Amino acid sequence: MSGELVVVRHADTDWTQSGQHTGHTDLPLNGVGRAAAALLADRLSPWTFSEVLCSPLERARETCEIAGYGTRALLRADLIEWDYGRYEGVTTKKIVAERPGWDLWRDGAPGGESAADVGARADRVLMSLPQSGVVLVFSHGHFLRVLLARWLELEPQAGALFLLAPGAIATLRFEHGRRVLGSLG
Repeated sequence: MSGELVVVRHADTDWTQSGQHTGHTDLPLNGVGRAAAALLADRLSPWTFSEVLCSPLERARETCEIAGYGTRALLRADLIEWDYGRYEGVTTKKIVAERPGWDLWRDGAPGGESAADVGARADRVLMSLPQSGVVLVFSHGHFLRVLLARWLELEPQAGALFLLAPGAIATLRFEHGRRVLGSLG
């Protein structure tokens, strides 16, 4: 691939704001999220996208639609959020109180996915991208952190080094033949 990948984390939901792990629970955006998604249209306007990909989960689809890309989006199951298994809907604070020292990136989620599992999905997404053009992706916080790591040819666990706020935009591109992380916004 010689093009650029523009990734967008879905905007706020009630669980995003409460800090609950939101994997496969299909939640809508809240009012704050809908307002943030509306601002994405202007923020994404500098690019012309050859393809738009979106997680099939409601919060990503709604962000995509409000930003103005819903009619162009191709839904991709590989873009869904990390499967948190038994930790779905639970805050990190509560998990650590019950399991001191737990770290999602190292330990994964019981009954759910490991970082390597999510990395395999991210790799499938990256391998399926067109060789040129700018691709827009709407997905989820932890999945996109793993995607950033894999883009940079790091292990999936290195996603722990990145942080994407709800409604954030990041660019993945090439500079002088090297894969780089562009601006975050």
